[in-house]
Amino acid sequence: MAYEPKGRYWEEFKVGQTFETAGRTVEAGDVSGFAGLSGDFNPLHVDEEFARATPFGGRVAHGILTLAISSGHQNQLGIFEGTTLALLGMDGLRFTGPVRPGDTIHTELVVRETRESSKPDRGVVRFAVLVKNQKGETVMQCEQSVLVRRRTA
Repeated sequence: MAYEPKGRYWEEFKVGQTFETAGRTVEAGDVSGFAGLSGDFNPLHVDEEFARATPFGGRVAHGILTLAISSGHQNQLGIFEGTTLALLGMDGLRFTGPVRPGDTIHTELVVRETRESSKPDRGVVRFAVLVKNQKGETVMQCEQSVLVRRRTA
């Protein structure tokens, strides 16, 4: 039996459409684990005593960990499953607030643009991506472009 994509096709994305993910609590172990995986052992992320003396007043998650969690959030929506061909890029990536152990973050995607590509079997969808904490504060934002299969060529 052949795999049947469950995600949305290019034609199904409409400008202004919004998708919101479930939340995920970032734990201290996530931050320590990411330090080990990435090799980024900046004391701001792994040393509570050091971090307490910074303007953040304690440990914060790596910005790239927040980005990775957002990527997972987006894939859990199911809208990209089997229909996405490539993440083409991210523009204007900004980490606008700290993510602390114990914070619960979620991702919001807003379709900004859909355009045909040079090949008839695919198109590009550009999203505004916002990651927000439990207080509704934006902690990360960017624009990302995704290459998506078209239903009809």
